[in-house]
Amino acid sequence: MTLPAPGGAGQHTVRRHNLALVLGEVAAAEPVSRAGVAARTGLTRGTVSSLVEELIEAGLLTELAAARGGTGRPASPLQLNRSGPAGLGLEIGVDHVGACVVDLSGTVRALRTAPSAHRDRPPTAGLGAVAELAAAVVAEAGLAVCGAGVALPGLIGAGGRVQHAPNLPGWTDVPVAAELTGLLGIPVVQVANEADLAALAELWFGPSGAAGPGRPGPTFLFVSGGIGVGAGIVLDGRLFRGAGGRAGELGHVVVEPDGRRCRCGGRGCLEQAAGQEALLRATATATVDDLLARPAAAIDPAARALGVALTGAVHLLDVRTVVLGGLYARLGDRLRRSVEAELAARVGPVDVRLSAPGTGGALRAAAASVVRERLNSP
Repeated sequence: MTLPAPGGAGQHTVRRHNLALVLGEVAAAEPVSRAGVAARTGLTRGTVSSLVEELIEAGLLTELAAARGGTGRPASPLQLNRSGPAGLGLEIGVDHVGACVVDLSGTVRALRTAPSAHRDRPPTAGLGAVAELAAAVVAEAGLAVCGAGVALPGLIGAGGRVQHAPNLPGWTDVPVAAELTGLLGIPVVQVANEADLAALAELWFGPSGAAGPGRPGPTFLFVSGGIGVGAGIVLDGRLFRGAGGRAGELGHVVVEPDGRRCRCGGRGCLEQAAGQEALLRATATATVDDLLARPAAAIDPAARALGVALTGAVHLLDVRTVVLGGLYARLGDRLRRSVEAELAARVGPVDVRLSAPGTGGALRAAAASVVRERLNSP
């Protein structure tokens, strides 16, 4: 047996760390010169140049044309390679599938959604539908995809398995990561709860993610309204998933102890008072578009129920910002104002916001998680 040279593993680890450091600095300040990267990282210019050449060769960085004018040798700015490795995001909902591709900068290069009913169909139907849509999106983007992230409305266990999804009755202990890796022919980087991913989209791409100089990362509760109701918890700039990944199941907080039976097996859950189907039922409307046309008073009972559930979350987590996404964002200020008033009466002032349309939600975050992983481990 041949022993490795002394210090070899350490040198490899240091170089890998420095590659990630340089790549991260370019991502944070692009376009930026080699000298700028050296100044920000503390590495020598020679070391930075060597690392940059390696990252260019790997297709992760690209060099722009040098700016003309001024004195001295013009610097050639660096930026992330928009034609480099890309991330694929997939979403399987109760009544739809979605797929998108983002480049290394997180910019969406192709995105499609399609209706696809999954409540009464086996998991293979949903997996097949999203794989078919993924192939079309990858072809449209024209980029080499290095991995996929998947958003699902359920509890996700180790190894990318869906443990349980109340609104997808057949989805129990489903090896989603393994199944999609086989269908797509590319590795599935992560499978995550759609509300958690939507919260990450808000953190990475939305105004709620902005943190001021010297302040800790943002803290907020993201509430995703749809057929189910989920929440993503961001504390000091980090997603909080809980000990078993079950944090944020706001839709199954009891708001009416003697209320309607829920698909989770309980009774009076928030989902049964303020989920999409509950809102359609309470307003005697057939579609979300019809619901959006109803006056504000029609959704007041749902707003009160949502306010009751959020009261407990605000007390428990000490969050003072709530971001409404999904259907709740589409309902706009009429829902936001009612929820904010309900919280003010119960716990004092809470900043209730609507998710910005440009954040892209769970689908964009699923794709972005792939490229962020690549940037962290080049």
